[in-house]
Amino acid sequence: MIYGPAYLRMAVAYLFTISSFGAFFLFPLFVIAHGGSKADVGILMGAYVLSAVLSRPWVSGMIDRFGRKKSFTVGSSIMTLLPLSYLVFEGNLNQFYLPLLIVRLVHGVGLAIVVTAALTYIGDMIPIERLNEGIGVFGVTGLAGMAAGPAAAEVIIANFGYDAYFISAALMGLIGWIAHLPLPDLYVRHPQAVPQSFLGLMRKRKNAVVVLLSLLFGVGISTSGTFVSPYAKERALVFISLYYISYSSAAILTRLFGSRLADRIGEERIISPALLLAGAGYLMLLFAGSSWVLALSGFVTGCGHGFLFPSINALAVRNEPPEVRGKAVGIFTGSIDLGVFAGSIALGYIGDFAGFQALFLTSSLAFGAGWTAWKVKGLRTVA
Repeated sequence: MIYGPAYLRMAVAYLFTISSFGAFFLFPLFVIAHGGSKADVGILMGAYVLSAVLSRPWVSGMIDRFGRKKSFTVGSSIMTLLPLSYLVFEGNLNQFYLPLLIVRLVHGVGLAIVVTAALTYIGDMIPIERLNEGIGVFGVTGLAGMAAGPAAAEVIIANFGYDAYFISAALMGLIGWIAHLPLPDLYVRHPQAVPQSFLGLMRKRKNAVVVLLSLLFGVGISTSGTFVSPYAKERALVFISLYYISYSSAAILTRLFGSRLADRIGEERIISPALLLAGAGYLMLLFAGSSWVLALSGFVTGCGHGFLFPSINALAVRNEPPEVRGKAVGIFTGSIDLGVFAGSIALGYIGDFAGFQALFLTSSLAFGAGWTAWKVKGLRTVA
């Protein structure tokens, strides 16, 4: 039985910690309100994941050495405490840029630990023949958090201001921290396990494919999480969180009804159409003249991402022993973070130079290039 008490408790803990993370999709509004530019938005949002990328070998090694639950405890503690530190930042962005950058770096480490520990914990308990299903259904909680976080944040910012916004993000993290406490730590490290380094595991041919696909997924997250809200605000579109609700709803539907399909026919056959869907969704943002077009874009993109995430994750951990599974998940999640970081910086400068539409076109073309590489270069054959 997959969906036992431990699975459900971790799902609740993950829901609230990811809701805290999702609330920061609207953090660009805080940056702009304090005099920041599009490039500042890109840098500060990218800094959130830079530390996650750089710390990933240590984070994944910690998860394989000390256990999944203990690692989640550390990560969820950071996700609870760090949002409160934003309360001290007042005035023009230039007055507190460096301290804010440092806070963003530390905050990102907490996210890296939470995501990697939770996905590894869940991966340990899922039968190999139902890997896509178990990961996909669990991922619904993360998607729900990515919708609930910004939806709550938008209402709180509009009615109570940024201080209440940061406090609410901390409370979401606290609920996640409390929810995970009854969990047993199911992982026991085998005393005779042969150690394998993070970089050594990355040298496997399969993981080159995982890295490429995860990088593209990260670029997509940076597009949605960093630039949609200021783009919608610039175009005077109301109810910005409608995009994130549509995105998450579509991804939830594809995971609930499509994960078993991936287990039956193989994740390799799912990846190609998913890349096309994601690219088409970002292309639609060029024509977002109304909130309904914005919502449709979120829905199409969410379908693509709903198939991609569990398929790439399953590809990463399939046939890997438990003693290196944290590192395998670390390669997957770390490559996503690297894509988010690089996408935030590069797309931010593209947006400053050529506008939001050029930014979204670039993101769409990146997914088109990924689809071309998958089909023409035959990357699926090494997976």
